[in-house]
Amino acid sequence: MTLPETPSQTVGPFFAHALPWPAGPYVVPTGTPGAFWLRGRVFDGAGEPVPDALVESWQADPRGRFDAPGFRGFGRCPTDPDGGWSLHTVRPGAVPAPRGGTQAPHLNLSVFARGLLHRVVTRVYFPEETTANATDPVLSALPEPARGTLIARPAGDGYAIDIRLQGEHETVFFRV
Repeated sequence: MTLPETPSQTVGPFFAHALPWPAGPYVVPTGTPGAFWLRGRVFDGAGEPVPDALVESWQADPRGRFDAPGFRGFGRCPTDPDGGWSLHTVRPGAVPAPRGGTQAPHLNLSVFARGLLHRVVTRVYFPEETTANATDPVLSALPEPARGTLIARPAGDGYAIDIRLQGEHETVFFRV
């Protein structure tokens, strides 16, 4: 007896209506000194926007502490119909590297999207941190073209960085 193939299915889309909360994009409250917006878009392998993804951030406070009292350090934003997302945050401080030294200031981002069985994890570095970026153990271990996928660009009210899940200029993702 031969059974017919079962049609394939993707995960979701359910992120945009099941997981966000109103204050999710605000890693820090409006009016926080030094706060800015980090904005971007999520694209699939064909270069099309992903309108039903979820972007989460995790970061240290400006002094490089993850356990700072009163600092949430976590944000969550669903993408809009054009794949756009935004997080209101502050620049994190340098954090210790696992084998000594420090890591350049960066944010950790997780992306959940249809078709992904597990989140993908990446980082965002700041272009002004040239010396720290050059010695960051994670960033400096990447080939030169790949590094550019992790460095934000200045924008009017902060920074911008796009996340490309596959294809040309694919964002570097890390196994965690």
